[in-house]
Amino acid sequence: MAAISQFIALLLLALLLSVADVCNGGITSKYTRKPEASVDMPVEAFPPPPGFNAPEQVHITQGDRHGRGIIISWVTPRSPHPNVVRYWAEDSDENQKQKAHSRITTYKYYNYTSGFIHHATIDELEYDTKYFYELGSGNTKRGFSFRTPPKPGPDVPYTFGIIGDLGQTYDSNKTFEHYFTNPKGQAVLFVGDLSYADNHPYHDNRKWDTWARFVEKSTAYQPWIWTAGNHEMDFAPEIGENTPFKPYTHRYHVPYKTSQSSSPLWYSIKRASAYIIVLSSYSAYGTYTPQYQWLENEFLKVKRDETPWLIVMLHSPWYNSYDYHYMEGESMRVMFESWFVQNKVDLVLSGHVHAYERSERVSNVRYNITNGLSTPIRDVNAPIYITVGDGGNIEGLANRFTEPQPSYSAYREASFGHAMLEIKNRTHAYYTWHRNEDHEPVAADSLWIYNRYWFPQDEASSQ
Repeated sequence: MAAISQFIALLLLALLLSVADVCNGGITSKYTRKPEASVDMPVEAFPPPPGFNAPEQVHITQGDRHGRGIIISWVTPRSPHPNVVRYWAEDSDENQKQKAHSRITTYKYYNYTSGFIHHATIDELEYDTKYFYELGSGNTKRGFSFRTPPKPGPDVPYTFGIIGDLGQTYDSNKTFEHYFTNPKGQAVLFVGDLSYADNHPYHDNRKWDTWARFVEKSTAYQPWIWTAGNHEMDFAPEIGENTPFKPYTHRYHVPYKTSQSSSPLWYSIKRASAYIIVLSSYSAYGTYTPQYQWLENEFLKVKRDETPWLIVMLHSPWYNSYDYHYMEGESMRVMFESWFVQNKVDLVLSGHVHAYERSERVSNVRYNITNGLSTPIRDVNAPIYITVGDGGNIEGLANRFTEPQPSYSAYREASFGHAMLEIKNRTHAYYTWHRNEDHEPVAADSLWIYNRYWFPQDEASSQ
């Protein structure tokens, strides 16, 4: 009897080993989303607020390095005034309102002329404090609020939403509402491709206005940390538009100068226990370019005893096992991946591919044309790469995979959704991805993530 049991055990072990031998990667979800086209919502779905020249398209982002500053942005469609934001802390009285004036910009794009775009930077706010603010005057006055983050520190908990490639379709609305009803999110890490105006004739810039109205009920109350994607370029020499990123850089200001960056397309911030680096996939990044030199210096500034979680945002993924945009991020990976490994980056967030994927901790820094070693391998010092280009935009879903699933791919699914990153302390963070079709508490993919600096264990061996 014992011999039979031993034989069965050996047979099962052999079977498991044979399965492991032919399995190339992780999980390809069997969930099948209905393949309807993603259709833009009508302009009527995004009405401006009532009243003449009422402030609209309100959005906020961090305004400094450490989290005590905020950039408040809005548009007045008819007149540049009033250009004042009034603000006060929750525990102060009406007589303690302060005010800041905005800087105003406008732009023209082909046959479109923007409204008056306001950006007001407020500094020296108190950490972890709720503030109220007002825009406009009289019957067009509008009120909002936000909470500043806690002071940067190694064990400060904080929760980020992660969204990419959103657009303004009915699917976009499902993604946005799904995130909006999640009470945990305190700020959004947005990995690029906002309005998709360039998918319309002459890069219809009215789509920039409708998109900003669409997301205002979140962007006016919690900061969205912006990354520029390919749909922000708006480079169209065939209609005389030769300045890349013109609408985006006029509308969305970021605190790039506080991190000594020379461009708003790459910058960094500290927020709670996270150090966040934003890069531009569509700007020069070769040796000795401004972005290259800035990033080389930036890693020297990271202090993991203050901000243990090191997160990089960029648009075009470096590890991607879909047929869409395959290998487009390869040249940037070759330039920077060794830096990411040396500096123990925890997470790299990207979009561009309109689906979801999470990688193992792998690197391909062995690549060398003289040794022929060009296969990614497990690397405990490497980041996890997460692709969330699944916001629901008009271009639709990426639903073709490369087969077999490569070893670096831990989980992939052709669905729309959003992700959440709940930083607990210096060692642990809980990551979840939520497909649109599920209720908010349901996570289609989840993982306890261990910090590379303070707790560099392999998550795959501990789940």
